[in-house]
Amino acid sequence: MIEKVLIANRGEIALRILRACRELGIKTVAVHSSADRDLKHVLLADESVCIGPPAAAKSYLNMAAIISAAEVTQADAIHPGYGFLSENADFAESVERSGFIFIGPRAETIRLMGGKTTAKAEMIAAGVPCVPGSEGVLPDDEAECIDVAQRVGYPVLIKAAAGGGGRGMHVVRSQENLIQSIHMARAEAQAAFRDGSVFLEKYLEVPRHIEIQVLADEHGNVVHLGERDCSMQRRNQKVVEESPAPGITQAQRDHIGKLCTDACKRIGYRGAGTMEFLYDNGEFYFIEMNTRIQVEHPVTEMVTQTDLIKQQLLVAAGEKLTLRQEDLKPRGHAIECRINAEDPRRFVPSPGEIKKYHAAGGPGIRIDSHVYAGYTVPPHYDSMIGKLIAWGETRESAIARMHTALSEMVIDGIQVNIPLQSRIMEDEVFSRGVHHIHYLEEMLKNWE
Repeated sequence: MIEKVLIANRGEIALRILRACRELGIKTVAVHSSADRDLKHVLLADESVCIGPPAAAKSYLNMAAIISAAEVTQADAIHPGYGFLSENADFAESVERSGFIFIGPRAETIRLMGGKTTAKAEMIAAGVPCVPGSEGVLPDDEAECIDVAQRVGYPVLIKAAAGGGGRGMHVVRSQENLIQSIHMARAEAQAAFRDGSVFLEKYLEVPRHIEIQVLADEHGNVVHLGERDCSMQRRNQKVVEESPAPGITQAQRDHIGKLCTDACKRIGYRGAGTMEFLYDNGEFYFIEMNTRIQVEHPVTEMVTQTDLIKQQLLVAAGEKLTLRQEDLKPRGHAIECRINAEDPRRFVPSPGEIKKYHAAGGPGIRIDSHVYAGYTVPPHYDSMIGKLIAWGETRESAIARMHTALSEMVIDGIQVNIPLQSRIMEDEVFSRGVHHIHYLEEMLKNWE
């Protein structure tokens, strides 16, 4: 069994990992930048090590510093959380070469699924439906690019092969704009990911974003824990997530879930992972796989009564999954609102000291957050300061509980996006569950 885990992350996910470790009797090491000395998990961990200055490149992305901290504290394993180095195959490889357990997939799996084109090719081979598009990255030959786009049919979407978050992504509706858009996407991808490779897919006008949570051990056992709907997005960043997805039948869930677990067995997957799809006109189209725990994992935990972080730890320790697919049926409905330190209209980050903090409560309410009264939100990292999750017997009940919980939360001293989240909970289209990935952008224009 793992006896000591180094948590190579910060904020709410670091605290979440610490709590799971404590429940299993595992000691913890918190690494932190000089700006994060007062983080809650740093104060609660058995040991803490400062690994560098505030800039992430010199602290949370500093592989050598993290591995050195693990050596000094004699940790057994490293949990990367999400973001930062969580999907960096070189880091996973360095961790295991240094004699530690990487709590996640093997490095070769991260590499395979980290490249969107290689992941898509693997899924096609596994029989998982994918969005029609180019076979691999687009060539330098402009005539060939034009031929590919004509074959797929306009509108098309140019995407960076090595990244995400909307960077290097361009919608092209006619041939006259194709080549210029490809050049722009390549330049953006090179700047953001040091890899200018791009590929092309059919652009679906109003799809939903639905993802499947999988869990696998190193003994070949794989289960899926149903789906999440993450269609409420702004600039390709998720704002609200829920499980199960509105309108998805048990037969659809079983079918796509089986395809995902079979694909995981094919690639020898280990740990928690998420397979992301666009859902349009009753069909699923694979877009990418996240080889880590997701921000929105709590909604799956709430409806399946499964602790995904504990499962990650147990699988990393070499244990077999005790979960059986037939027992993993969603009960009730869960919704998650990301709470960000930002202007709710202009979305400008709002770092600073939290003067007052009051957490919401009541039946079915869960808060995953590292903040407290007197805590200063630093300007150096992502603006998310917590996640508010509401569970109810029905989707309507979960929405009602979320709306009440949002009205109860008090965070003074900085601006937060609670007014936006409250407005989403009141929105008729969201209430009916018929929104799509572009809907929030439209809603915000109308709001303005």
